[in-house]
Amino acid sequence: MLPRSRTLPPRIHDSVLDENREARSYFQIETQPKTQQGSDTSNHPPEYSKCFDDDGRLKRTGTMWTASSHIITAVIGSGVLSLAWAIAQLGWIAGPTVMILFAFVIYYTSSLLSDCYRTGDPITGKRNYTYTDAVKSCLGGAKVKICGAIQYVNLFGVAIGYTIAASISMAAIKKSNCLHAKKGKGDDKCQMSTNMYMMIFGITEILFSQIPDFDQVWWLSIVAAVMSFTYSTVGLSLGIAQVAENKGFRGSPLGISIGSITKAGTVTPTQKVWRNLQALGDIAFAYSYSIILIEIQDTIKSPPAENKTMKKATLLSIAITTLFYLLCGCMGYGAFGDVETPGNLLTGFGFYNPYWLLDIANLAIVVHLVGAYQVYCQPLFAFIEKRSSKRWPNNEFITHEYEATIPLLGFKLKLNLFRLIWRTVFVISTTVISMLMPFFNDVVGILGAFGFWPLTVYFPVEMYIAQKKIRRWTGRWVGLQVLSLSCLVVSLAAACGSVAGVILDLKNYHPFKSTY
Repeated sequence: MLPRSRTLPPRIHDSVLDENREARSYFQIETQPKTQQGSDTSNHPPEYSKCFDDDGRLKRTGTMWTASSHIITAVIGSGVLSLAWAIAQLGWIAGPTVMILFAFVIYYTSSLLSDCYRTGDPITGKRNYTYTDAVKSCLGGAKVKICGAIQYVNLFGVAIGYTIAASISMAAIKKSNCLHAKKGKGDDKCQMSTNMYMMIFGITEILFSQIPDFDQVWWLSIVAAVMSFTYSTVGLSLGIAQVAENKGFRGSPLGISIGSITKAGTVTPTQKVWRNLQALGDIAFAYSYSIILIEIQDTIKSPPAENKTMKKATLLSIAITTLFYLLCGCMGYGAFGDVETPGNLLTGFGFYNPYWLLDIANLAIVVHLVGAYQVYCQPLFAFIEKRSSKRWPNNEFITHEYEATIPLLGFKLKLNLFRLIWRTVFVISTTVISMLMPFFNDVVGILGAFGFWPLTVYFPVEMYIAQKKIRRWTGRWVGLQVLSLSCLVVSLAAACGSVAGVILDLKNYHPFKSTY
């Protein structure tokens, strides 16, 4: 779901290049001479042109390094903030172990998915440009609609999670400055509602959502990636400093214990189980990127075959991401221990000292989420608008574009009434739901549980089985099904834990009256 940036090869048309077309007189196209009979061509795809790939699109220039960078910047996001809390629920033994297991599953299923970029032959087969294209090509039928529905519901949920996270960070900036002005006294007077900040974030997203083609502001995606590394690094650094100040690591082998007193009350045996399951959802959310893997692979040049390069890029990026996650999660847990580890890592370091560094980190979160919201929602916007224009092609309300000039700037913006109303209603709905359920950890856990099994495991496994024509009840088929079934159980358990967390939080919550 990444927007195509200026570093990715632009697409000029969808048809396969015909060497006999008139375009040959404009481009110096050199076709590969016919190979001799009996020669080995299995490792060498045909070179149709110096300028174009075999599908008629401009030569892709991506490498293992560029693909790795795309994966890392896509994966490392707001999910890293909840990892310390997740490890605090599981403890020093299970926490890092579960994270490594998730990394292994993600790497394995991503490798299966990379083999589905081309249908049939991995070198000369038809390319699939998106995740949905791959599902349609390999599985077809009702599974395509099911996949699309899961994707778009997941995107809607991500928009809610990002709204909550951004409002918490904006409120944290205001609160830290309030406490600094009062020299750390008067905490009650610095309590504030997050509703106002959710509305500010929502208004900002309404404005950005009116841009028809988000490629026009491709720089926002780059800024968002830089911001994600900024606040993650600040959180890691503060965790290390806190551990040094404590002169050791806090925490326990099994995590938060039954009978511990938290802000939500005393931890009961049942709550301990729900917390452990919710932690699984938080970790799953932090690793979710399979939905954009095919699009990243579509930027890689060949030869060698794209799936070989992508597997190397996946291994490198998952290794780097897992190391970074382990450092952030373990340092955060080691700094605060079982009970005091916050749901959002950056809110646990206090508000008075060093308040300016926390302000920078929280500002980086807000900037990142402004861009990330659009990165994830633009595909949903485009899907609804394309379907509507196809169904009602003669309806001016849906298809007519108006030009509006922004005063002073002189910038011309194309406006469409349907786009204006539909996107505004979408942002308002996510903002209102965020106000009703401002529970960051619970929402993140639900999103991770909802998207992990179908998008990261089930569809890649089923596509790989169909692609490789693996027969039922063979050893490999049974192994893949056992993996899929195991991950389904984990997803259902994580979903139950996260929903239970929401129910528990709602007991002491009054709608539209959340304070921070």
